[in-house]
Amino acid sequence: MTLEPFIIVDNVTKNFDDAVLKDISTSIAKSEAVGLIGKSGAGKSILIHMLRGKYKPDKGKIIYRVLVCPNCNWLEPIDKPHSCPKCKTPMIVKEIDFWKEKKEIQKAIVKRISILFQHSFALYEDLTVTENIMEAFPQELGKSEKIDQTIELLKKLHMTHRATHIVRDLSGGEKQRVILARELAKDPMILLADEPTSTLDPTHARYVCEVLDEKIRNGLTMVFTSHETNEIRQLSTRVIWLENGRLIEQGIPEKIVPRFTQIYKTKKKRFTSFGKPLLKVNNVKKYFYSINRGVVKALDDVSFEAREREIFGIVGPSGVGKTTLSRLITGISSPKEGKVLVKIGDDWIDMSKEGPSGKGRAAPYISILHQEYSLYPFSTMLENLTSCIGVKLPKEIARIKAIETLRGVGFSPKVITNKLLNSFPNTLSEGEKQRAMIAKVLMKEPKLMVLDEPTGTLDPISKQAIVDCILRARENLDQTFIVISHDLDFVIDTCDRVILMNEGKIYLEGRPKSVAEAFEKNETFRERPNPC
Repeated sequence: MTLEPFIIVDNVTKNFDDAVLKDISTSIAKSEAVGLIGKSGAGKSILIHMLRGKYKPDKGKIIYRVLVCPNCNWLEPIDKPHSCPKCKTPMIVKEIDFWKEKKEIQKAIVKRISILFQHSFALYEDLTVTENIMEAFPQELGKSEKIDQTIELLKKLHMTHRATHIVRDLSGGEKQRVILARELAKDPMILLADEPTSTLDPTHARYVCEVLDEKIRNGLTMVFTSHETNEIRQLSTRVIWLENGRLIEQGIPEKIVPRFTQIYKTKKKRFTSFGKPLLKVNNVKKYFYSINRGVVKALDDVSFEAREREIFGIVGPSGVGKTTLSRLITGISSPKEGKVLVKIGDDWIDMSKEGPSGKGRAAPYISILHQEYSLYPFSTMLENLTSCIGVKLPKEIARIKAIETLRGVGFSPKVITNKLLNSFPNTLSEGEKQRAMIAKVLMKEPKLMVLDEPTGTLDPISKQAIVDCILRARENLDQTFIVISHDLDFVIDTCDRVILMNEGKIYLEGRPKSVAEAFEKNETFRERPNPC
């Protein structure tokens, strides 16, 4: 049965420096959940932004078929004619060509769209979780109804234990769930979600998917992207596959997803040629003080070693100390007790010791890729990979090295030379930025590389390119990696040994697959707020 269209995308093309969407035509029905898949840079995020009116098509139309109140311009999806819930005026059916309508109608459409974007925490930082959610409900909703629905959302998102916490004290994963609660509280016509679980560990990603699945079954219209193909399978009623700005195929998830994921995968060989210990973490403790919660033990007596040429993984729920540990390893922070030691030459360097004989000596040999991007926005990608980070090579040799490094993280030679080298970061997709950041880390040729969530928003194909890149860097350059990730498949494909952290302690250490299985099966893990 063909469903009546709610949103019509009619032959849409969008150009920036190049065409990022080319002649896209499709439609979205009421209560349909459409998953967008494709490699990084395929145009998925741009299409979502166009649906919410951020970008105007260079060609084509975006049409909304809705009920409109002629008195107050309130909009509802087409179901059957009814009175306006705001002013009780009879509503009329209308096809709205978004970019040809008056500003007040455009604003009315945008007001009825909820958005959930990656790396976006649009919250009232000084209010509690409950206050943030309550504020989002429609004004005409009664206080008791707001309270009941807030409690329901908190329960379903497993956030009741954070109901009175100030938002600024939450972890990134908890903030993401509060944003989802707020957007659902608005009772939108459509939810647009770009990587809605990108900041979440597997347990909390599952909670979010369960809530979205229930909302979809109850009639929510949603368009979303996800680098997790399992989420695409679970949530989508239909999938659209984009490639280089073009619509390749669309249909049911069971048909489209296997074709998309049918790629050659590098089989990880058991690596045994490890060297001597390069990193020692000895009985490290790191405490923070919070006005609301007193002393928070971010790290509580943590000890482990990583060997030369080892890819060492750190996993666990959000907020249990993984990123704090990375800051201690790189000397950004110092432990309250214990030591972090890195071997440089024949000497063990204490990373809490200041000066040229302390972490100042080790710093040039340690690189970190943070969860947040740190590309220079007003420099080209070639400059980002060379002069901006002080690469001490002749200009032409530095350019060749940058090209080879970008190839190593999955960019094609044609894209590198024709587009990437002279592009600015704001022209790249989220996935392209992530790969460029890894290339930037590799350019410095460190002895120890710390990667904090290196595949957070990458599609499966680009993620495999990162796996291959890390394994090759270890094989060819004798690199040692510390990988912090909630992407368990990536950890299994990449790491030699893994620790599982919970409540600031090491819960388990072992082979990646066994540790990942223990993490997925253990329901006792709990996410903690950001102690900072």
